[in-house]
Parts: sequence; C-alpha cells; structure tokens
Amino acid sequence: MIAVRINTEGFEYDIHSLVKAFYPKDEVKVFLDGTKSLFSDADKPELVIRRNSDNANDKYQIEIRVLDGDGHEREADKQEIILSSSPSKSEIRNGIKKIVYQSLSKYTGHDLPWGSLTGIRPTKIAMGLLEEGKSDTDIISYLREQYFASDSKIKLGIDIAKRERDILSHIHHENGYSLYIGIPFCPTTCLYCSFTSNPICSWASRVDDYLTALEHELEESAKIMDGRILDTVYIGGGTPTTLSHFELTRLIQKVKSVFDWSHVCEFTVEAGRADSITREKLVALKELGVTRISVNPQTMNDMTLQRIGRQHSVEQVKEAFALAREIGFTNVNMDLILGLPGEGEEEVAHTLSEIEKLKPDSLTVHTLALKKGSRLVEWIEQNGWEALREPERAMELAVCSAEKMDLHPYYLYRQKNMSGNFENVGYAREGCYGIYNILIMEEIQSIIALGAGSISKRVDSDGRIERCDNVKDVNLYIEKIDEMIERKRKLFCAPTP
Repeated sequence: MIAVRINTEGFEYDIHSLVKAFYPKDEVKVFLDGTKSLFSDADKPELVIRRNSDNANDKYQIEIRVLDGDGHEREADKQEIILSSSPSKSEIRNGIKKIVYQSLSKYTGHDLPWGSLTGIRPTKIAMGLLEEGKSDTDIISYLREQYFASDSKIKLGIDIAKRERDILSHIHHENGYSLYIGIPFCPTTCLYCSFTSNPICSWASRVDDYLTALEHELEESAKIMDGRILDTVYIGGGTPTTLSHFELTRLIQKVKSVFDWSHVCEFTVEAGRADSITREKLVALKELGVTRISVNPQTMNDMTLQRIGRQHSVEQVKEAFALAREIGFTNVNMDLILGLPGEGEEEVAHTLSEIEKLKPDSLTVHTLALKKGSRLVEWIEQNGWEALREPERAMELAVCSAEKMDLHPYYLYRQKNMSGNFENVGYAREGCYGIYNILIMEEIQSIIALGAGSISKRVDSDGRIERCDNVKDVNLYIEKIDEMIERKRKLFCAPTP
C-alpha cells in the first residue's frame, strides 16, 4: 500500500488518480491529517502534501518519503510551488498535481504519456484553446508546461479536437439532443466488464416486462423533449442483439413512432457479440433504418476469447461481419481491447492483421481498464499482474494498422485504472464517424438516456451540466419506472436558474 497524507481536503480524488497512475498495481490510500494512522509498505513511497500559507503567497510543498521495513527514512525528495495570493480551486488542484507528478516522475524515473492529466476528456482542453483562437504552437506549449503531456499525445489531442469540431459543425447544440436506449442483457458477462449487463438466460422471462417499461419511458420521454431536435440515436447495453429480431423490431418501431425522426443523422445499434448476431436480426435492423452497427470481437485470438468468457469463436466474428456487409451495412464498427490477459505484441499483431482483412469502417481501440465491479480483479489475484502486459507497443501497432486502413482518430476518452495510463481512441474513415460517441464525450449536447443503468445529462448554453440516473437493477427499473420518468421531467423541464 502507498499512503498519502494531506492537510487540505477537497483534492483527494485528483491526488489518488495521479498516484495510482504511477503505481497501478498498488493500493493507494489518501487521508487527512488526524483522521487515520496509515503507513506505506516497505520500499514504497509515502507522500506528505502540505499547504503552507503566508500573507503574500500560498505555498504548496510535497515531500516524498521512502521508509524501510522498520519505518526509517531512506531518502527524501521535496518540491514546492508558489501560487497566487488568492488562488482558485482549479489553480490549487493543478498546482498540487504538478508537484505530485514532478516528484513521482523524478522518483520512479518514469513519465506518463498524458503527464499530470487525470480526467477522462483530455481533448476538451485542446478544443477549448482552439475555440479561443490559439495556434497549434500555443496549445503544444500550454499542454507541455501545464501538464507535462508527451508530444505524441498532444498531437493526437489537437488532431482529434479539430476533426471533432468539423464533424459537429451541423449538430443542433442548444435546441438539439441525442437519445440513448440501454439494453442491460448479454449472452454472458465478460471477465473485464462492469457495465449493467445480466445473462439473458436468467432474465428471459422478464424481457417482455422490461420492454413494456421501456416503451412507457419512451412515450413519456418523447413528450418531455417535444419541440427539441433529435440528432442521434444510440441503442447500447449490454448487448442489444440478445433481444430476438421480433423484440428488436418491437422496440425500434416504438422509438420511431413516438419521436420526431426528421433530423436524425445517425442511428447506431451495438450488434456487439458474434454469438448474438443472426441474419434475421441484421435484416430487421437494416429495414428499420439503422445506419451504423458494431461487431465487437475485442480480440481475434480464440484462446483469449475463451479466457475472457466470450462464447464465440474468431470464425463467428468473421461470419457476422460478412453477413452485415451482405445485408448492406456500409458503416460497421469493430471494438478491440489492448492488454487483455495473456496477450502480448504477437497476439495483438495477429488481431490487427485479421481486422485489416475485414476492412471495417471504424475501429475503436480500448486499453484494458481494471474495474472494481469486474471479475478481472479476482482473475489478477489468482494469476498475478505478470499475466497483463504493458500495452505501449500494442498501441503503436494499432495506430499503424488504423493508418493502413485509412481510418482517422476522431474521438478519445480515458478511464480510471487504465493499463499503461493510455486511452481509448475511435478511428473511422471519412463519413463514418460515430457522432454520438463524440457528443457524449465532449458534453456539448443534452442526452436523454432510457433503460436500466442509464444516465441522462442536460447541457445548458453556459456549459453547466446536470445529470440524473436510472436504477441499475432490472427489477427495480420495471417497478419504479414512473420514478425514473419523473427524474427526467425535473431534469429537462426545470427552468434554468
């Protein structure tokens, strides 16, 4: 364990995220002076962060102490930063993160690709600076000096921000919205997954009740959003294609009957796992106007598929993709995860080679994230961290593969506890960009989200964001559907203060 002691509250989360990025395999505890008495393990740094103020300046000093097994200090490293006399909370936060990053980088001899940036939307900074009229040179200098980000990540961020700005130029920002519909069922739950998903075999008897509740939520949500422009629709999960083609037809026909479809420019359904895809389902999706689907293998190695609990083969993935093409889908996405258990450079190279033969229209490259609610935590305890390999070289291979397929990076986000402190990047060919993906990441348009475990957000013209969520439990969702609807009514119909 690594202990971090601070004397100023309000920054625990930011400090924890940054220290954890340097020490992903260790437990990190952040606590206020006087609340606990914890010490780092032997040979682990113990951080002491002090806020010292005088009349002229606020000083922030960080001290890293490394203790031996007897609790004796072996070496120390101290740094401080001086802020303005009345610093804002963001200035304090960034100041603390800068000295934490500099100290840990010096101590470990290791730099992080995104520097001290710990948020999930690093491209928002580049986007904001572009909107201010800053040049590429200005943005590069700012991200280097303020966050110590690497040149390659800065370039990626600027490239994506520019592409996002162009893609979203026709979207209705203030009077528009997007619709998300969640189907919380899967054939099985994958090793790494913590999403709201329930094995369909255990819930088959309640799917009809779930769809009935969802239809009620659709009807009332359409009334709530009446008068606003619907730009994109996204049906995700879970795995939406765990529903039968009759159930999919029932759901989509309901959606299109209650919402104004005249401005919808993108309709995505995550077809997802190959073991849930059939000709009947794809034909139904095509006939109902779905413009974009996903066929997501995560890997093209059969041994890994078995290891992570996906009950399909690589050959089934190829067959499902070919079937989607045969039926006429011209915008097919594929998802990959880098850093899966047991996979190194050779396995990733094989996966990318197989993907290149299929030539998807977009490719979303995820870096494995360790999520508390997943079975992966238990798997690591049993097999050790050594079974997970750093994905840096795999990421390089994925970038080269995307370029070879003429796919351009168009959106990016990060998650907690990502392997190698990297990112998830969506690549697509011109005209096949996932607009909903950008909207949900950049938070520049309201999204009304339906179904168990979904989260709606209202984005006001001044950029202020408010959220409300639906319960994750399917039974509770069905039982309390009117409560879920009332939450949305209060969120979207409440007057802006």
